[in-house]
Amino acid sequence: MNTHPSLLKTLDSVLVIVDMQTTLSSVMPENEAQSMHENTLSLLEAAKKLSIPVLLTEQYPQGLGHTEDQIKDALPDNAQLFDKTAFSCCGASGFMPALEKMGRKQIILVGQEAHVCILQTALDLTAQNFQVHVVEDAICARKTEHKFFALQRLQSQNVVISNYESVLFEWLRDASHPDFRAISGLLR
Repeated sequence: MNTHPSLLKTLDSVLVIVDMQTTLSSVMPENEAQSMHENTLSLLEAAKKLSIPVLLTEQYPQGLGHTEDQIKDALPDNAQLFDKTAFSCCGASGFMPALEKMGRKQIILVGQEAHVCILQTALDLTAQNFQVHVVEDAICARKTEHKFFALQRLQSQNVVISNYESVLFEWLRDASHPDFRAISGLLR
């Protein structure tokens, strides 16, 4: 059966976690930061079960600290971490070669901030012919309007705006999937 090309496929997906660092998260609206973390943890759990690779970045960790412990503890053993000073993940040393080596074209972006690092990464990846899915309930920004306008801009540039439940169910595709029960249990 032919499926729509924007539906996620486990064998073509990469989960990219952008700058989920303690110092950054502490200045986000509390309810949005909590939602971002919970939904990212669900995506990470599913990615582990489905063998979907995970890349993550840290923006200037010397000043902004490292990835939050709860995210770090949930990472698969083969997750790759990239330090960066560029706002786009594509500017992190080694990030693009690691991504290209995987041979996967669907990138699922989560993290912060929506209007800076998420936006610039999504646009750069789209320009390099990746299909980018920004998970709107797993990103945040210090100001709600910044997230709102970033999502509008991204959508106008052919970036797919999605949510964590849609990602999980697209990865599964069918209730008969052997991991359906475990992954559907990640929904809150």
